[in-house]
Amino acid sequence: MSTVVDETLEEAAAPSRHLGLALVVITIAQLMVVLDATIVNIAIPYVSKDLDIGTAERQWIVTAYTLSFGGLLLLGGRLGDIFGRRRVFMIGVSLFGVASLLGGLAQTEGMLFAARILQGVGAAIASPTALALITTNFPPGKPRNRAFAVYAAMSGAGAAVGLVLGGWLTEYSWRWTFLINTPIGLAAAAMAPFVLSESARHRGAFDLFGAFSGTLGLVAIVYGLTHASQLVYNGAEHTWTAPVTMFSLGLGVALLAAFLIHERRIEDPLLPFRILADRTRGTSFAVMMLIPAGMFAMFFFLSQVIQNVLGYSSLKAGFAFLPFSAGIVVSAGIASNLASRIDPRWLAGFGAVVATVGIWGFTRLDYNTETLTVTASYTTDLLPWIIVMSLGMGFVFVPLTLTAVHGVGERDSGIGSGVLNAMQQIGGSLGLAILSTVAVTTAGNQAKDILSSNPNADPGSVQDVAFTHGSVMAFTVGAVMIGLGAAIIFAFMRVSHEELATDGAPGAPPGV
Repeated sequence: MSTVVDETLEEAAAPSRHLGLALVVITIAQLMVVLDATIVNIAIPYVSKDLDIGTAERQWIVTAYTLSFGGLLLLGGRLGDIFGRRRVFMIGVSLFGVASLLGGLAQTEGMLFAARILQGVGAAIASPTALALITTNFPPGKPRNRAFAVYAAMSGAGAAVGLVLGGWLTEYSWRWTFLINTPIGLAAAAMAPFVLSESARHRGAFDLFGAFSGTLGLVAIVYGLTHASQLVYNGAEHTWTAPVTMFSLGLGVALLAAFLIHERRIEDPLLPFRILADRTRGTSFAVMMLIPAGMFAMFFFLSQVIQNVLGYSSLKAGFAFLPFSAGIVVSAGIASNLASRIDPRWLAGFGAVVATVGIWGFTRLDYNTETLTVTASYTTDLLPWIIVMSLGMGFVFVPLTLTAVHGVGERDSGIGSGVLNAMQQIGGSLGLAILSTVAVTTAGNQAKDILSSNPNADPGSVQDVAFTHGSVMAFTVGAVMIGLGAAIIFAFMRVSHEELATDGAPGAPPGV
């Protein structure tokens, strides 16, 4: 179950004197692990063709990574608390680099998925310690707020940067979307001892049962959803009542229930419920599950619409998302400056509303089921909404990054940041699984309807129209998810900007 590790408590090191270089190392590592959730999106058609991966299974190219990443983030945060965050950070980015090398050399579907899982494990170790290292290395006040703003911008922009970089690399070979991480990860690990201060180490326990029951529960649920959508795609009549679907979903629910019961009973839980007890943090974590679900869906479906339906090359498709990167960097900078004057409720709530409008705009893609044509234009039908969504996301990520670790004591800062990252990755994984199920189901039904009325229709045109229809349905559900996140922010978030400014300052109230 749990193996107790006794470590001699050490004094926390003073903040790093190399703040600029420290921030470079931290943000490069964070950018690397975040962009890898999307860098392969552009390459999906090429990877699928090369390794013979079916349509319904394609989401696992993304989900295998995000699930292992999100599911093990809490354990990664605890490892940093126990062994020292700089040391664990170095192990995580090194593992990520090696796993990326294996992914780039993969020859089969199974080898690729295994490499993606191992990448997720490395990211789960590195990412929570990266956020916690900001607390260790940056003094409270403006320096720390600016560092958090850069970190948040990288977390948000990384998804779009991954698409641009993926488009460029895929022009040479999809394998480079993996191989590029190897030198970056190893370089970040090599620089860390020179620019990052080590944190104090604490006594703690490895809650292995909690880590694996939670992760396997999520995997089982996503597999159940994927299996159901695969049956629909293959034309089966019984999908949700299929034995494998029902067993997988039931097992997932049972494992997650066991995880929650176990966490409440053990002395040193992987997920201390005191972290979730605060309304501000609980609100931040809940919203971080909902909003990334919509953002992941935008990248996953829109990248395929742009390439497969509109006929863009991989490089052109990557650059089509460049305005998203620019927009989120601009809005994150504005939100950072406003965070010391405006309560996070209004900043994040406003951003969520704007993002809802942005993803809803993609539901206006123009297709005709009778003429079997898709007449959508990037300039008029996609670009405006890409910009709108990016501006909203910047206003969401900055204040929620601050509120998610508000009032967390130094001892739990690693696990606190781990929960924040876990919610983002788990929300994206489950959201993508749900929206993929919606898209594949509605696309399959649409294709059947078209062929029933026009049996001689061109298969390629039918597939383009059906996929566009399924994507529109996914965007609609994604808009509902982000809109629900906005409602939760306005209803439950109450912390003031003055309270956030006192985090970590001398004389501030102790954290949980």
